[in-house]
Amino acid sequence: MITSKTIANGIVRAVLILAAIFLLLLFLYKIQVLFIYLAIALVVALIASPIIHFLENKLKFKHTLAVITTLALLLLLLIGFILLFVPLIITQSHNLSLLDTDKLQGDLNSVIMHIKSYFSDYNIDTDKLMKEADITSSINFKFIPNFINSLVGILSGFGVGLASVLFISFFFLKDTELFTKSFRKILPDEHEEKILHSIKKVNHLLSRYFIGLIIQMSILFVMYLIVLLIFGVENAFIIAFITAFLNIIPYVGPLIATVLVIVLTMLGHIGPEHQGEMLSTTIYVVIGYSIAQAIDNNVSTPLIFSNSVNSHPLEIFIVILASGFVFGILGMIIAVPVYTAIKVVAKEFFPQNPVVKILTKDL
Repeated sequence: MITSKTIANGIVRAVLILAAIFLLLLFLYKIQVLFIYLAIALVVALIASPIIHFLENKLKFKHTLAVITTLALLLLLLIGFILLFVPLIITQSHNLSLLDTDKLQGDLNSVIMHIKSYFSDYNIDTDKLMKEADITSSINFKFIPNFINSLVGILSGFGVGLASVLFISFFFLKDTELFTKSFRKILPDEHEEKILHSIKKVNHLLSRYFIGLIIQMSILFVMYLIVLLIFGVENAFIIAFITAFLNIIPYVGPLIATVLVIVLTMLGHIGPEHQGEMLSTTIYVVIGYSIAQAIDNNVSTPLIFSNSVNSHPLEIFIVILASGFVFGILGMIIAVPVYTAIKVVAKEFFPQNPVVKILTKDL
């Protein structure tokens, strides 16, 4: 028989459970940065693993020494990047003091007048089109200083994250065997080998994926650098590096890179002696970037990623697009690694499933 005391106890128990779940979720929310550090450290470990294997097998390094050497090399690369980035900030900060937004607006209006004159020869009513688009009033070049200030703010909080990621990465790489042995103890015996084999396969494929990503960004960096050097853009090396790095965000990254290179190219031509060339140089650079991105999208990316994770280019495109619709930019970044892991696990545990057979035939 259900009594009022039983009902009261049930309500109290439900409230306590909900309170515990709420506190747990709140705690996880408060330490969300830690999960980001762990994810980045895992990526670093996957990239570093092939280098460590090379040092151990070819150069006969001890495991700990190989880990320290590899992380030191990666840290030196990062420091080199930062040392290149600081002069860019200083240069562009100086250029901001020379920024004449009124003259820049006037230059833009002059270009628009030339375009209107050209199309009027073909009986195209550009006045109506321009009035409907309201282009000149919608463009405000005063956003440039705010953009640079935000960028400086992001860089200022970088130190703690870097130290945390390096510390976690070191132990991920140094104590891999220890983690594996500890992990074995909590695995169910009937699935232990399948799970460990899946982890090993995922680790191998993701290492290839991230190395492929580095190769792709390197190719894009070279193409961007050539474009910037041809048109004499200041700080070409570091701008090419930053815009190539943004390609880590599939499809959206190149758009952000294009906007960024427009801003930095304009900033490099703010001085009175170069301001007349600002718009023409920027247009040429954007065209060059568009060509480089077309080559990357149609040649480099499909070849590198389809080979690194053994997936068809169309398959990768659909997965990235779907993940982007559901989870946004972060979903697009992690789509391929997560999908690859799911495919490996599916093949290991459901090898006879017809859909799994089709999707994992090359794994």
